[in-house]
This record gives sequence, C-alpha cells and structure tokens, in this order.
Amino acid sequence: MPTRARNPFPLAIITDFGYRDHYAGVMKGVVASIAPGAPVIDIAHGIPAQSIAAGAIVLRESWRYFPARTVFLAVVDPGVGTARAPIAIETRAGARFVGPDNGLLWLAANQAGIKRIVKLTSPRHRLTDVSATFHGRDIFAPAAAYLWRGVPITTLGPALRPTSIVQLVLPHPVESAREVRGEVIYVDGFGNLVSNIDRPVAEHFGSRFRHKYLSVRIRGGASMRLLDAYGDALKGVPLAIFGSFGLLEVAIRDGNAAMHFAAGPGSSLSLVALEGRT
Repeated sequence: MPTRARNPFPLAIITDFGYRDHYAGVMKGVVASIAPGAPVIDIAHGIPAQSIAAGAIVLRESWRYFPARTVFLAVVDPGVGTARAPIAIETRAGARFVGPDNGLLWLAANQAGIKRIVKLTSPRHRLTDVSATFHGRDIFAPAAAYLWRGVPITTLGPALRPTSIVQLVLPHPVESAREVRGEVIYVDGFGNLVSNIDRPVAEHFGSRFRHKYLSVRIRGGASMRLLDAYGDALKGVPLAIFGSFGLLEVAIRDGNAAMHFAAGPGSSLSLVALEGRT
C-alpha cells in the first residue's frame, strides 16, 4: 500500500527512553521506513524510567490536543518480553493508540471512548526479527506506521474485549469532615507536585465552608494558600495552584517543590479549610 503523504494527522510518540541512547531515534527510523510521509511529533521521551502511571498520565493529558485520527505510539514497558500483550486501540474520538497492555494506554483510550482493540500478532506488520527487549522498535513502531498509512486495525491481529486489557486506576482523594486527603500522582520537569485532587472536588469541599479559606498542606511544609498564578508568590516561596492538568499542585516559585519537600508520587497532601486569612 502506498504511503498517503497528505494524511492530515501526525504520529505522536511517548517513551521513557530519554535521549542518551539510540532507542527513540531508531523507533522513528522504523516509522520513516514504513511511512515516510508521516509527520512525527515527540510528545515526551523523559517519562521516569518504567513509570507506567506517569506515561499514562502524560498520554491522557496530551491526546485531545491532537488532530482526530492521530496515531499515538506509547512505550513504557517494564514487562517487555513477558506474557503481556502488544495491543492497538481505535477510539470513537478517532485517536489510535499503540503500545503494551500494561495500563499505559488505558486512561487516554478510555477517555477517548474505546471502539475496538486488537492484539498485535500479524507477522506482516512487524519486523522480521523480534527482540525480547525492544518491542518499541520491532512491534509497536511498525504497527503505528501501518495504521498511519491506512491499514485497518483489524488486519494487525485478533480482537480483544475491552474488559480483558489492563485498566490503570489512579488513587482517588478521600473527603472527610475537615479535609480532602489526596496524594501526588505526577512530578513534572520543574519539580511541581501534581495531585489527584481536581477543581470540582475542591469546589465541592469549599462550598461547605463559606466563611473560611482553603489551604494546602504537604508533609514537611506549612500551610499554603491557593493562588491563581505561579508569579503571585514571592521567589522561593511554596504555593498551591490548579495547573494545566486541572489538578491541584504544589510548586515553589522559581524553585523545585519535589526537591524542597523530598516528595514524589505517593506523597500525601491535604486540602483543609481554615478560619480567617493570612
């Protein structure tokens, strides 16, 4: 099948490979060999090594900003070479996802509305020699490239039921009479600590305390006011804010909150209501 160079959508890649080694570049080389007209966009190659949850969150926060029918190639695969399946997912929103069945694709694909899932078994749509340690190159990159070219997803392998794939579940915040207790689920490159408390949860909690103001506490730190912008805090001062994820995060103005608080994924934080104003 000839490559359709005028496809109005890209092929976007997320990995934990970094840039020290050749891994990300070789995957793009495989894509270029199979689909030379595909515009390739690197979303991120700095996902923390083997952090499936971080990769899943980045994919969830990215897919909706791309054109319909974009092919997302995601590889964070600590189980490479094991019985975990290689899969591709087509969604009702049009986005296609290719990667390991370890929960990495679940958050984004479920949000986009899963239409069909296949297990990548077709010998014609992978490299001839499949390594036990580099399925990104040998299975996932070819499958993504063929999808971009217009190969029907059903030709890549047998169908799977949505209930049969790994469903990644992020922790939920817990609301009590006096606080909403959450935890950090993601740390970005600036050291900002992104929690699992979203704005609707915070607003629901705050509506119970009309004469109080909301404050955030994280281990090893004093209470922090909720601000509207990073620049509303003094340099070097901790702050809490609803960031671009739509989630409550803790930051340091011109600093690194993860280092300052020695905190990371799993660290607890709380949203509390206090009397008066500081």
